[in-house]
Amino acid sequence: MARPLVADIDLDALRHNYRLARELAPQSQALAVIKADAYGHGAVPCARALESLPADQRPPAFAVACLEEAELLRQGGVVAPIVLLEGIFEAAELARVEALDLWMAVHSEWQVNALLAYRPAKPIPVWLKVDSGMHRLGFTPEAATEVWERLARRPDSVTAIQLMSHFATADAVDAGYFRQQLACMRELAQRLGAPLCLANSPATLAWPESHGAWVRPGVMLYGSDPLEVASDATRRLKPVMTLRSQIIALRDLEAGEAVGYAGRWCAPRPSRIAVVACGYGDGYDRHAVDGTPVLVAGQPAGIAGKVSMDMLTVDVTDIAGADIGTEVVLWGRAANGRVLSVDAVARHCDTISYTLLTGVLPRVPRRYLGLGA
Repeated sequence: MARPLVADIDLDALRHNYRLARELAPQSQALAVIKADAYGHGAVPCARALESLPADQRPPAFAVACLEEAELLRQGGVVAPIVLLEGIFEAAELARVEALDLWMAVHSEWQVNALLAYRPAKPIPVWLKVDSGMHRLGFTPEAATEVWERLARRPDSVTAIQLMSHFATADAVDAGYFRQQLACMRELAQRLGAPLCLANSPATLAWPESHGAWVRPGVMLYGSDPLEVASDATRRLKPVMTLRSQIIALRDLEAGEAVGYAGRWCAPRPSRIAVVACGYGDGYDRHAVDGTPVLVAGQPAGIAGKVSMDMLTVDVTDIAGADIGTEVVLWGRAANGRVLSVDAVARHCDTISYTLLTGVLPRVPRRYLGLGA
């Protein structure tokens, strides 16, 4: 019998979440972000599932971080355009960009120079990255005007130029900085007559004024709520990954007996502890505190003691019928339909859902469910 830990990937839920992004931004094209192996869900299966949507619903393009991620998608049979969000890392990559028929971001002067020195057989679609306040990648708005004009003068090398930027605080209740960035990009786009791609997942969900020619849903595709305060839109998201395992052992403890490394958790009463096949060697966060939620047979329970490499322990004293082989959901949807959001787990680990989802390691089998399987 195989180890019971598995990550179930619900491709129907993925497609539901993508349709929601399109519904929220009906005048925009939706660039599906599947970098970091589709946030740990499997880039090729997720892209193929989205490509299998009806022609008028499927993504017009996908987005990844780098050439290696794009190559894996092409090898997996993905035919839609793919945007390299960080562009190239050296000039020699331009030959592969052309061969794989990719679109690319440019955020630095050396990338622009390399692109304009290259002679592609057909022009390469370019997304000009502007630093509107994130202060990470991109040209200043002042420099972007000159770069745009240089690119526009080279239709032999460059085509379909888009303006893109990234919001630093679109997830926050305080919208002051978000509005500054938005105003900056709107002014620049109006001056250049340029199409805009600004809205990440939180902006797609909460700020329709930011939607522009493109939106680029990322973590929302996988069912995670990126907003500080949930909204009607985020409550419609469906979890795509369910990380599920089983109880593999049970221990009955007297009051005061400790569990796990350093004895962090001590039984406050006579208690029953379940050992679950999942640990930080699988990508579950070792920073999970006592009480971090799990579902045991679809019922709420909490972690008791430090997470080990291959196992974790759960207080099941109040879970009637908990036994060897009982299902334990670390996040996602239990067999009885109850959902434990990855966002709730992340809060108990003092992290964000992105790190949990992308952190599920390769030794955890992915099992693909739904029409795209």
